[in-house]
Amino acid sequence: MNHVRTHRRPPRLAGQAVAAALLMASVTVLGASNASADDGPSVPPGTEATSVPPVKLDPNDPDLKMPEGGTLAPAKVLDIVQVIEDEGGEERREDSNANVKFALQAEVLFGKDSAKLSSAANSRIAAIATEIKKQNATKVRVFGFTDNLGSSAHGDVLSKQRANAVQAVLVKDLGSTVTFEIRGYGEQYPIADNSTEEGRKKNRRVEVSFPRGTTS
Repeated sequence: MNHVRTHRRPPRLAGQAVAAALLMASVTVLGASNASADDGPSVPPGTEATSVPPVKLDPNDPDLKMPEGGTLAPAKVLDIVQVIEDEGGEERREDSNANVKFALQAEVLFGKDSAKLSSAANSRIAAIATEIKKQNATKVRVFGFTDNLGSSAHGDVLSKQRANAVQAVLVKDLGSTVTFEIRGYGEQYPIADNSTEEGRKKNRRVEVSFPRGTTS
């Protein structure tokens, strides 16, 4: 006697789960951020803004059916970051719904392997102080970064010294009403490729960030 073996097709739970995730993404609302004003360096705790094309969905696709008993996650509000960089890349400004961040290349502020501010540095830093006042910010972060040349220990010390130098100028304009957090991250958190001089130049920087407030 011949035996006919039948196979039951397994349920398409994996496909349904993926489809449910896509559906949840499609209902995500973009708007003002509820994120903390705890801003930081470009990579992490903050990340660079990326442009992701919208996902095209077929409403008739059977995989879009929710699993029995499944529910959508609550809508999540995403932060939107606007980045403005001058032509030479010497100064970069990031505006999000919650924070403002300036990044100045070290060459704009200091001599090579130095933490002594150049003659042109004060006007650049003064412009940032003006924006801090405009936003009525009372907490400011000043973070220093270097490229990956030289020893890591030297980069840590130099980046902290440069952050201290920028903070010393800011405090002259802002006074004691502002609380500062100062850190030197050395070669950590690069924003460009350290294998090229162009990338290393961008990584040698000082970032000044503060919460967005009610402008006066």
